[in-house]
Formats: sequence, C-alpha cells, structure tokens
Amino acid sequence: MARFLAVFLYLCCTCVPAPVLAQMSDAVDRGEAFGDGPHAQLIIRGVTLINGNLAPPIGPVDIVIEGNRIVSTSTVGFPGVEIDPGTRPQLQAGGREIDATGMYALPGFVDMHGHTGGRAQGTTPDYVYKLWLGHGITTVREPGSFNGRDWTLAHKRRSEANEIAAPRIMAYTGFGMGVEEPFTTTEEVAEWIKVNKAAGADGIKLFGLRPDLMEAALSANKAIGLRSACHHAQLNVGEWNVLKSARAGLTTMEHWYGLPEALFEDRNVQDYPVDYNYQNEEHRFGEAGRLWEQAAEPYSDHWNAVMDELIELDFTINPTFNIYDANRDVMRARNADWHAEYTLPSLLNFYAPSRLSHGSYWHHWGTEQEVTWKRNYQLWMTFVNEYKNRGGRVTAGSDSGYIYQLYGFGYIRELELLREAGFHPLEVIQSATLHGAEALGMADRIGTIEPGKLADIVLVAENPLSDLKVLYGTGATRLTEDNEVTTTEGIRYTIKDGIVYDAVKLREAVKEMVQEAKR
Repeated sequence: MARFLAVFLYLCCTCVPAPVLAQMSDAVDRGEAFGDGPHAQLIIRGVTLINGNLAPPIGPVDIVIEGNRIVSTSTVGFPGVEIDPGTRPQLQAGGREIDATGMYALPGFVDMHGHTGGRAQGTTPDYVYKLWLGHGITTVREPGSFNGRDWTLAHKRRSEANEIAAPRIMAYTGFGMGVEEPFTTTEEVAEWIKVNKAAGADGIKLFGLRPDLMEAALSANKAIGLRSACHHAQLNVGEWNVLKSARAGLTTMEHWYGLPEALFEDRNVQDYPVDYNYQNEEHRFGEAGRLWEQAAEPYSDHWNAVMDELIELDFTINPTFNIYDANRDVMRARNADWHAEYTLPSLLNFYAPSRLSHGSYWHHWGTEQEVTWKRNYQLWMTFVNEYKNRGGRVTAGSDSGYIYQLYGFGYIRELELLREAGFHPLEVIQSATLHGAEALGMADRIGTIEPGKLADIVLVAENPLSDLKVLYGTGATRLTEDNEVTTTEGIRYTIKDGIVYDAVKLREAVKEMVQEAKR
C-alpha cells in the first residue's frame, strides 16, 4: 500500500478513474490546545506592515481585528520615537492585544499547490496542517484530492468552521473522481463537472485528456464559474499544451509541463530517447530537465507571442520551483536542516530511491543530471520572471511531500526560488499573498491586510525582505558578538480567521510527533 501513489498518478494521467489509495485518518478537533480566539477585539501593536500589494514597509502600525475581520490599520507614530498612547486605538474590555514592537506583519500565505499527504507517506492531516500553519500558510489550494473528494470536502468544511487547526482549504477535485468507467464522450465530462460543483468543490485538477474531452472539461467548468488547475502530463501534452488549455478556459498551470511544448518552433514532440519509458521515473524526470533547451529562445518572436497571449488571457503560472529543486543538488535537499527534527521516518523512507514511490527516481542521479537541471532552471526562471515583469500573475505553490520537500518548509523554499528567479522581495510576498488570492477568486477576502478582509496575518520577529530564511521553522543562522552560533525563532504567530496560533507551539507539536515515531 505504501508504494501505490505512483500508480494512482498514472491512472489520473490516463483518465482511468482510480480507487482512493492514499486515504489517511481524520484530523483531530482543535479543542483548546491550539489557537486562541477569535476575539471580540484583537489589537496588534506597533508592527511594521509588509502588505501584499507591493507597498513598501510601513510602521509602527496598530492593526485592529474584531472577530475574524480586520477593522483598521493605522500608523501610530514614527520609527525610533516613543508612541503617544492617546493616539492609538483603545483596547475594549475583554479584548486582547499583542505587543509586536520590532516585529513584521504580512498577509497570510496562500499555498497554491498543497497536497495533504497520505498513508503512502505515513503522514496524518494534523502533521501536515501544523507544518502549514507553523509556516504562515493560512489558505491552501488542495489539487487532486488524493484522499478522496468526500474526505477533502469534509476537512474543508471543518476548517471553515475552525473545528480543526488547519489552513483554509480550497478543494480542486482530481478530474474523474467517483466515476467507475473512463469518460468517452463530452456529455459525460460535462455532467461530471456539474456533479463536482454540486458536491461543494471549488474547482478541478487535470493531468491531461484527449483534446475533445479536455476542451469539454475546461469550457464546462468555466461556464459554471469554477476554476481549474492542470499538470500537463507528457502522456497527453503532444496534442494539447498549455496555450490550448488557456484558450479553452484553464485558469492556472502547475509546474511547467506543457509550456515548453507551446514554445516549440522546430519540432512537435520533445526529443525522447528511443528507449524512454514514462513509467520509469528516472527517464521521465531526467528527460524533463532537457525540455526548456528545446523550446524557443528567450525573447524570440514565438517566445514573446506565447507569453503575451497567456497574459492577455489573464492566465496564472504556478511554477512550484521548489519541488524540482533536488534535481539540481540532491545531496543538499536530502540533508536539509529540518529533516532531523521535523520529517517523519516514514516520509524519509518514501523519499529514498525506489522504483515504486512517486518522485523517488534516484536510481543513477549524478553530476550530469544536476548540471542539466541547473541549465533548465535558468531558462524556466527567465520565462517566469519576464512573465511577471510584463504583468502576468505568478503564484507560490509547494507540492510538498515528494522529492525531499517537506510541508511548510518547501513553501518557504519556493519563496527563496522566486527571489532567485529575479523577483524583488516585495514581488515574492505579492506572489505568496495577493496573487494567490486573485488566482482563487478571493482577493476581496484575503491577500492583503486591510479593513474588511479576513484576519489572516503572519507575525515574524525579523525582516523577511532582507532574509527570507527567517520564515523557516528552523530559523536563520546568526553569529553573536560573543562568537556564539544562534538561530532566529521563525514565524512567531499565524493568525487565521482571527484565531491566534502560536506558530512555535505548532512546530513543537510536530517535533513531538517525529520523536514519537522514532521511538
């Protein structure tokens, strides 16, 4: 059972509905152990605000929250000058305040590609949810529903009611779930789309279908007001690439599959070796690292034309740079700081070389493969950065739980990789917050810290614009004047729906889970 997820993914890619193989246990009730609130009034005092709208930092600011809504954000003085208490919002009887002097406030992070894990990895929802909340993630788009649509939608409802300590869940059901036989007609596809919406899903996740079925799925989904995501798997991308999906109504592309194919000028199919086998993941990911060099040259006429059309279609790119990061340096990814205390033994075993586990393709992965992938990233990042520069929407998604990327930690690594791609730190925060909210159709509710929006806020003690590593649960390494090695504390509080979560406590609970698993 622990090695069957690759089979599930294969079945999804070939549009053969599969049984739920990764089903995990239910999340435990939040109770009184985690999260305080929501409060009749909560005031965050003296913080420096880094918003998601490219505004420069400003502070000191007092943020007033009532229930789960932000009421006001007001400057209350000047840096280095004592604040006059009479100019500040007054705390009401029974209210709570947080002294955030010297701290930084950001909108809650949106993870646009967050799988919840499953039995194949030995994870539980509480392990995953606490790692997400402990890294400031207050909203997750769950693509694929590998634990089943009913399970995912039940946890979506429980999170909405704040019965569990979890981010807000936007459920994008894996296309075809719950169907006994493969779809053969466009009418069957359109009917499933309607049923999926009626069940309470927020959208669909596709891996690719034959062209007529793909167009039917996307157009029907768009017609009823739902959004969509697609991992353009190689099994169908020869006939249907990202540009065709965007024209048909796809709202977000995952990873980068299908985009180089749309940029082909001198070929119709990638240069597969004659002994290539998609079911051999070393073949699949090894050759994927050569795809961008087969696409049109950056800034060429065709390259520009594809980019401009995608931007005109208001299309969102969700690159998930981090999930392929190990391809550039597997030794670094395998020995990341957090594995010792935060990664379950079962998950480390899942990551290890295997011919059965998805993403465990380290059969013969060496210098040549890593150098190829480094060049691949240069071309990929050039497109994504220029897409952003021309006004295209780029979001932050992690796809953690595979290829040595851990929940929460992988998301922060994604922010670092957006920075590597050329994003200004403020643009990184915009991708992590407002652009995610826009892609989900939720910009009126989340994505920035402003009156009327939901109280989703991240509080961190050091400036993330100068060092994104301060957002990691393991913190950032520092050397004191006394030559002592220390680390920053990571995110201090994650506020979701006005509920204040002690992020340090959440991460300590995960460490306990890992210690117990080792015992």
